[in-house]
Amino acid sequence: MEEKKYLKWYNKVGYGSGDIAGNVVYAFLTSFVMVYLTDTIGLASGIVGTLIAVSKLFDGFTDIFFGSMIDKTHSRLGKAKPWMLYSYIGCAITLAACFAVPTSLGKTAQYAWFFIAYTLLNGVFYTANNIAYSALTSLVTKNSKERVQMGSYRFIFAFSTSLLIQTITVGFVDLCGGGAAAWRLVAIIYAVIGLVVNTISGLSVKELPEEELNDSGADGAEEKYGLVQAFKLVVKNKFYLMICGTYILQQLYSAMIGAGIYYMTWVLKNKNLFGQFAWAVNIPLIIALIFTPTLVGRWNGMYKLNLRGYIVAVVGRALVVVAGYMGSVPLMIAFTALAALGQGPWQGDMNAVIASCSEYTYLTQGKRVDGTMYSCTSLGVKIGGGIGTALVGWLLEFSGYVGTKAVQPQSALNMMQFMYLWLPFIFDVLILFVLSKMNVEETNEKIKSQQKH
Repeated sequence: MEEKKYLKWYNKVGYGSGDIAGNVVYAFLTSFVMVYLTDTIGLASGIVGTLIAVSKLFDGFTDIFFGSMIDKTHSRLGKAKPWMLYSYIGCAITLAACFAVPTSLGKTAQYAWFFIAYTLLNGVFYTANNIAYSALTSLVTKNSKERVQMGSYRFIFAFSTSLLIQTITVGFVDLCGGGAAAWRLVAIIYAVIGLVVNTISGLSVKELPEEELNDSGADGAEEKYGLVQAFKLVVKNKFYLMICGTYILQQLYSAMIGAGIYYMTWVLKNKNLFGQFAWAVNIPLIIALIFTPTLVGRWNGMYKLNLRGYIVAVVGRALVVVAGYMGSVPLMIAFTALAALGQGPWQGDMNAVIASCSEYTYLTQGKRVDGTMYSCTSLGVKIGGGIGTALVGWLLEFSGYVGTKAVQPQSALNMMQFMYLWLPFIFDVLILFVLSKMNVEETNEKIKSQQKH
């Protein structure tokens, strides 16, 4: 029996455009905040890394909190949309603040300014926005194919935005005059664009009535639960923990790819190559996302597709390492593209996997925790992205890197090579291992079959 359809094409595209807003924050922050702080403001990479790590400890609890709050929300707009729409105002303000560290302040005050702005952005506003946005996947449709399509549209916009930001930002800052004032202006422009697009995206879809979402239950009654119980529900779900782990590893991977700006500048002696490698990453991802919904149908689910994709990704990153030591930039770009092509399917269908993960909790625990379940997206992004950015700072500091120097020691160059070549390969291997255990669709079908008998 064919599943009921809930969405028009423009609903899917409108929803997907929301990741333009998300990546205006995320891609800009992860790719450029460290180089802005070290090379423009003159802060120590090790101290910045430590502040980011401390920020992660401070805001770590907010993911489950906001997920639980979304599940408890009842409004004219629905559960998730109010959080998505209003929280982005804070995202825009704090993103600009992260790139507006006053040069007139002393070093201690500059570190404090960044820490407060970064923590508010990640721990409060981005968390609320990202969880709400992700949760909409399971709140606007019950059709599994539409959920995969929403994820594909979403990440096509995400990677297109990342590509654009990574390609134009360095030149955009130079065009605006360079220096701290230019970074501040660029951040404000990005923040305004994000605010406009996020609003359009949120208004492009409509959440289903709660009674329709719950009509598969025995009595349709909503069960109340508190924050502690919500936490217990998700940590009992092994697939939630796997997805969190995969998200964290992905963000660690992305942080090292973002640190490529150092590798291009100091090892390859051409910072403009960063934009070319961004094309090699994002264009294959977009191509893979276009075909992901078709491949999911052809291979009867997401598990085999994700697993086979990451086998390709691991092989691609291994070849990047070889090409790097050969000193061949064209081969590095080609194999980077191969790895990205393999990573694409998981990026496109992971929202649908999380929806299946939420269904697993409903089947085994009898409670709907869609908002709380999607906290794994923000939790993974924040922990992985935060630790990844902090790790970049620590490794650079350990290697003797000083951003304001004209020449870097060989130890720093060696570290940049390790960070850009080896660590992404290692993270991809670990992701492949986790994905090999993540067959949530088959598990759900087995539970349903047992319940019928």
